[in-house]
Amino acid sequence: MLLKPIEVVPADQVGPVHFIAAGGSGMSGIARLYAELGIKTSGSDQSDSTALRGLERVGVKTYVGHDASQVGDAKTVVISSAIRANNVELVEARKRGLRVWHRSAALAALMMGKRGVSVAGTHGKTTTTAMTAVMLSEAGKDPSYVIGGPLSTTGVSSAMGAGDAFVVEADESDASFLQYPTEVAVITNVGADHLVNWGTPEAYADGFRAFATRPHVQHVVINVDDPGSRALAEELVGEARNIIRYGEAEDADVRITDVKPNRNGVEATITFGDESGPIVLQVPGNHNLANASAAYAVGRVLGLSHDEAVDALGRFEGTLRRFQLITDTAGIRVYDDYAHHPTEIRAALTAARRATSAGNEATGLTGRLIACFQPHLYSRTLDFADEFGEVMTLADIAVINDICGAREDPVPGVTGELVVDAARKHGQENLVYVKEKYDLPAALNEIAEPGDLIITLGCGDVTIVGPLLADLLKQRPDAS
Repeated sequence: MLLKPIEVVPADQVGPVHFIAAGGSGMSGIARLYAELGIKTSGSDQSDSTALRGLERVGVKTYVGHDASQVGDAKTVVISSAIRANNVELVEARKRGLRVWHRSAALAALMMGKRGVSVAGTHGKTTTTAMTAVMLSEAGKDPSYVIGGPLSTTGVSSAMGAGDAFVVEADESDASFLQYPTEVAVITNVGADHLVNWGTPEAYADGFRAFATRPHVQHVVINVDDPGSRALAEELVGEARNIIRYGEAEDADVRITDVKPNRNGVEATITFGDESGPIVLQVPGNHNLANASAAYAVGRVLGLSHDEAVDALGRFEGTLRRFQLITDTAGIRVYDDYAHHPTEIRAALTAARRATSAGNEATGLTGRLIACFQPHLYSRTLDFADEFGEVMTLADIAVINDICGAREDPVPGVTGELVVDAARKHGQENLVYVKEKYDLPAALNEIAEPGDLIITLGCGDVTIVGPLLADLLKQRPDAS
């Protein structure tokens, strides 16, 4: 379902507040900020997690499991789109006539009075939001931010700063991004996704147009390398107040050229107006240069100099589950990436291929790229099985897991084997289907040789595979 923006009150007027599914990536960061503001905050989730324990440490009363009594004395109950109407805590909140907000409304309340920077797009939102937040922090601007994944350096995904900027990852899946009081709208790309909610690719693209033309928007920072966002940029001429185009395209306002990968990152030249110079990132891939150029544009809008923006971006070390290095053991590098849409997987595997080649040059080994993919959601797998199969051809070896259904019920005949069949149809001959995720570490350990780069892909629980594989690699005779 799609959400419609609602009127909100400032955060200090909503408490006490209770979060249902508080351990989720989109919820935990928001709950943390309410607690840090001194608002009585509680939260529940179906199962225990690191995120839930982290909330407990900052003063959130946490519960594992759902029970109506856990709503307590809350005046506001916050939910996500994944919460079903029959959740006992939500039923209790509605029975009592409490204020029930979607998490986007709870976040919008926190943003009131700040200069809102909302980062939207089909892909790249988390990294671009994180880069922007880190850049502003490193440049001394002390921003507030809420990111969809924890920073690798701090392990947390949100902070309430004293500065005037509030940077958020703006989710388009359910039209949440229309809720935020946005001054700077960032659009990383526009490609069809979440059609269960939007219905058609055209409706989905129209949602981004609405996001870019919301009343508060003063600047639109938009990628002109991506066909979908380029088309939108052209449509926005005359509608948006200030458009800053970024990318490698010749007509980009913030332009990336002279791209050169290295073993663990990438470097290039970044140009904006009369100012030009090198930018060196600690994260690999052309897509991360694109993300960095979007962050750079935001920095310039918010008053950073060229040197301040570039220097600060060079200190970004990544977010958890975005091309995150898990181990480099026995000559085998293992990365984990949240990519779960064909376009995201293509970007991740393209970056991984460059990192594999750079590693081969550095070590003299002839390493292979091994992709381990866990499809996410039955509906998405059914919609994109052919595209998933096609991008698996970018790897030397593709290891496919069964589907992580998450919030969806199983669909008869829809399994990971659809991706295997599609990959085989597109010419990928080196295929392994491993149905159970706990069998993946042993299967990958058996396949891997020194020089190989393994990347686990998916936004489900495939993230457990890398650490388990690392333990197996440490047992090899040549492990150091």
